[in-house]
Amino acid sequence: MNHPPLFAEERNGYKMKILIACKEFPHSKVIGGPVIVYNRLKYLSRNHTVSLAAFYREEEKEFIPSVGDFCHDLKLVPYPPKRSWPKVISDFFISPVPHYFLQTYNSPQMSEVIAGMVSKDRYDFVIAEYSMMGQFIHRNPLLPPVKRIMSVHECYYLARLKDLAHHGFGIKKLKEAINLKGLKDYEFEMYREADKVLTLTPQGRKELLKISSDLDVAIVPHGVDVEKFAYSQPEEHEKSIVFLGNYLHYPNADAVLYFYNEIWQRLKALVPDIKFYVVGQGPSPEIKSLGLDNDIVVTGKVDDVTPYLKKGMVFICPVRLGGGFRGKILEAMAIGRPVVSTSLGAEGIPAVNEENIIIADNEEGFARGISNLMNDESLFRKISRNARQLVEEKYAWEKGVEILEGVLEELMEKPRAI
Repeated sequence: MNHPPLFAEERNGYKMKILIACKEFPHSKVIGGPVIVYNRLKYLSRNHTVSLAAFYREEEKEFIPSVGDFCHDLKLVPYPPKRSWPKVISDFFISPVPHYFLQTYNSPQMSEVIAGMVSKDRYDFVIAEYSMMGQFIHRNPLLPPVKRIMSVHECYYLARLKDLAHHGFGIKKLKEAINLKGLKDYEFEMYREADKVLTLTPQGRKELLKISSDLDVAIVPHGVDVEKFAYSQPEEHEKSIVFLGNYLHYPNADAVLYFYNEIWQRLKALVPDIKFYVVGQGPSPEIKSLGLDNDIVVTGKVDDVTPYLKKGMVFICPVRLGGGFRGKILEAMAIGRPVVSTSLGAEGIPAVNEENIIIADNEEGFARGISNLMNDESLFRKISRNARQLVEEKYAWEKGVEILEGVLEELMEKPRAI
């Protein structure tokens, strides 16, 4: 799918030509990880020529105008059809690309599209947003010479390893064992052969270097739109909590179910009139069934998450699986909603417990942290204001994009990796 070109040099005088490849269409209404890609497009396009290749779903076509003005070229590729079982089995044993990468993204078309875009416009860089997209620029025989960057939102090998350790013996543990086949070798081969690797957090960088100390890794942090997510007081007096996520991403689904099964009743004993808003696309039938509780609202996909963040009194992040960075926490902090999170959920944020966040890694502490915020006005105000200040100082989108520009400018002077 093509979009009429709009050149950065026609607006501002372009410096670099950048092609971004993303596993989801990062439009203006997207939530979760692709938000960072949308904003990189938006802010990089002010001074550079930027294009996008991404997977998309048919119903997302209406959002093309929200990114069109940022892109010199825009090509969207439909998600590939599900492979047959004989093909799955054959690929599992024969394909150099691991099963985990192929199960949703087995797309020769995407390899061709990216190679064609580079051939046509001779980009300085191709940035694979998410390691999953690295397969389309790693050893792609169609791809002309170009500097390749792996933007690691989470290391899949490490995330799958954590999930394997988390699950007891059974189908889920077997599934993760299958997902791990060949994953470490392939993923780190991609990183080593790239011209640059990006992580969102110092922790993410440290994890990669612990496995492969020769990687060239830079930290380019997440961000938040501090104007869109403007500071505000809760709009209602309702005592409510909010969690936001894409529930097709398993760690988000696990977080909701873990909270409901292990923490919800403890919290209701402390705050009997509490309400819980589960916001975001792709809730499973099990998550939808939580709505049978009159005090729980499962919204499904929403056009704008801001009203729900404003509606809630406290934002929760009971994440215990996966890796990467949770931008949803920054959005809640920007609006002025105190956050109660696990240590893993807040990973990468320079958060100080009981100063700008509440950190709780056990069920009783999590419930107590929410209750304390709702019943202690001075604690609520302190954490709310300190969190907003943290976001303004460190996480406005412009700051992260400036860091990325610096990384790219430095890389322009270096020879391309073989």
